[in-house]
Amino acid sequence: MEEKKGLKNRGYTHSDVDERREAVEKFTGTGLENISKFSFDSEKASKNIENMIGATQIPLGFAGPVTIKGDHADGEFIVPLATTEGALIASISRGMSVINDSGGARVKVFQDGMTRAPVFRTDGIDHCTKVMEWIDSNIDLLSSIVDTTTNHGKLTSVESFPAGRNLFIRFTYGTGDAMGMNMATIATEAVCKTIETHTGAVMVSVSGNLCSDKKAAAINMIKGRGKLVIAEALIPKETVEKKLHTSTESIVETSVRKNLIGSSLSVTLGANAHAANMIAAIYIATGQDPAQVVSGSMTTTMCENMNEDLYISVRLPAVEVGTVGGGTRLPTQSEALSMIGCLGDEKAKKLAEIIAVTVLAGELSTISAQAAGHLGKAHQELGR
Repeated sequence: MEEKKGLKNRGYTHSDVDERREAVEKFTGTGLENISKFSFDSEKASKNIENMIGATQIPLGFAGPVTIKGDHADGEFIVPLATTEGALIASISRGMSVINDSGGARVKVFQDGMTRAPVFRTDGIDHCTKVMEWIDSNIDLLSSIVDTTTNHGKLTSVESFPAGRNLFIRFTYGTGDAMGMNMATIATEAVCKTIETHTGAVMVSVSGNLCSDKKAAAINMIKGRGKLVIAEALIPKETVEKKLHTSTESIVETSVRKNLIGSSLSVTLGANAHAANMIAAIYIATGQDPAQVVSGSMTTTMCENMNEDLYISVRLPAVEVGTVGGGTRLPTQSEALSMIGCLGDEKAKKLAEIIAVTVLAGELSTISAQAAGHLGKAHQELGR
């Protein structure tokens, strides 16, 4: 077979995967019949994984359609969701149905920028000050260096955070339709070499954890990372009572006591019912980095009584997604992105808006179920 002759090709072939899996079966004494079954090109997948032996399949379903009124996502959408948690998609679908009956959800991306924050070692306060002054006076030079590393990324802001002999510089980049973490890292490394040459400061790590990447961090919750998105809907009193089987007053009270007071007492970064659930399901379905779900968990869900109607909104400060590169290149993930018209260039903000409305729907349904005392009953009835 031609495929088996391709051992010299970049990556590896299907035969390499078979040989590796057989070795694992022998070592562990475990048959991997189901893991061996997958539909994508293993050589292309070598860009996404090492030591590949097969694939893990996760059930894929959909919620919707849902009516979205965004600057980038405008219309009705069926949202792909990959999960092993029973009742999740049913709950999201219920929330979407209520949103539709209420005229749809409004959503907007308020800012967009990927960050990387290296840490430098300096000689002390005076040296820190001089390095910061040099950076502030040479932003154009640093921007030109960034331009040599990428055709799509742009340096948009630079912030300095001195701490003793440590100097953290938080660079923010516009990264187009890529999630942009690799792009930001490569650009930052190039910029830091110039800073070292001109100031004598020494870069200790290209990531000083003030970025902050794949961690629940207050700086991201406040300032945003990736895309900061807000979605909202106004649910009429009659719809709340008829479809959610509770009252606006009960939902608002539940949200305040649970999301705001409970989260405050537990010092949770974020104040929501289960935003990470919706984010994880859509991230896995569409080829996003699932580790970025931790940033999505910092969502703040807010409910208000507006003349007995329910106003509900979600603020997602760090939606770190892309519609090109990474896992989006894999075939099933590409198809899932195509379902919502989010595959390729000029689609990342659209995807972020759809994610925010999906979170809004899941939050609406779950908080309502808790307000009505129906959460356990719903899981029991669905056999979960």
